[in-house]
Formats: sequence, C-alpha cells, structure tokens
Amino acid sequence: MGNSMGGFMGKGLPSTQMLSIVFKSLYEQFTDEEIKDFDDFHAAILDILTVINSALPGKHYDAPARSEVERCFQEWCNEEDPAKKKEVFVKFIKKIKLSKLDNTTMMTGIITPPAAMAAKKAGEFLPHLSMIKAIPDVIFVPSVTVAALVISKLSRRLHQRSVRSQPNRAEPSNVHEIQPVAEQSTPPCPPD
Repeated sequence: MGNSMGGFMGKGLPSTQMLSIVFKSLYEQFTDEEIKDFDDFHAAILDILTVINSALPGKHYDAPARSEVERCFQEWCNEEDPAKKKEVFVKFIKKIKLSKLDNTTMMTGIITPPAAMAAKKAGEFLPHLSMIKAIPDVIFVPSVTVAALVISKLSRRLHQRSVRSQPNRAEPSNVHEIQPVAEQSTPPCPPD
C-alpha cells in the first residue's frame, strides 16, 4: 500500500533539501524587514517564530531567551559578509527548542475533569453552592480544566522565575571572603 501511494504522491524531498528551502525562505522574510537595532532584530525573530508555529500544526517552538537573541544579534552585526550573516541566522534558528509538555501540565489535564465532576456533584448537596446545579456539565468541566491548566502553567513559570533570580545557596558567591565564626559558649551558671 505504501509503495503504491509513493507512486501517486511522488518521491518527496529529502529532509536536508526541505530544510534548506525552509531556511532560505525564512531568511528572505527576515532580510525583507529593515533591521536597524536590536528591537527590530528581536521583532523579526518573533515574527519568524509566529510563522513557523502557525505553519506547523501540532508543533510549537518556544521563543528563545532575550540574552540568546542579544548574542545572536551581536554576532550577526559583527559579520560583514551576507553569506556569513545567513549562516549565523540559520545556526540560531536551528537551536530553537521544540516546546514540550511537562508532567505537571499533563497530570493536571488528566486529573482535573473527573475531579471537577466529583466537586460539582458534592457541591450540589451544599446549600451555599446549590446554584452550581444550574451550570451544565459541558460548560463546568472544560472551564474548570482550563482554569486549572492556566493556574498550573502560571505557577510553574513563577516558580522557574524565582529559582532563576535566587543565587545558588549551595555555593556562596564570595567563597574567599567568608570569615569563620567563633563558637559562643554559654557562661557557667552562678552558684546558689
């Protein structure tokens, strides 16, 4: 069956040729925009990521960190030869990472719908939550699931941001400046 479909559909392009065509068209889109400073460069990179993410359903590429884009911009500006500039751009685009679901998001998406149904059934018997009966299940369960996923994602990002902003406590940054602290002993008790 696969061989017969190959005859109808054609052989297709090898992946390296396909990638070179894609990167060429992306670079042409990139160079069509006038880039004067870092903000223009960053906006052009984000536009390209938007194009990639909208063209590939099911796959989503994360935007690189600002520091990585700044490094690429410096390297791109330092190159005079257009071929070298294109090489810097292609190398940068190839390093962009595919977004992956983490376990927390996956577990939240799996556990929340049955938990929402159980919470709704339990809430129907409480006098203060009797209005919950008026909300149909097809509206209640997806809205609770989406809210739980949003909260999970936001808390994950806030946690990652706080971890990045705190210095590593295991290794102090000023190792050579640490002074030993003398032990303090308690004075003896006075005699009675």
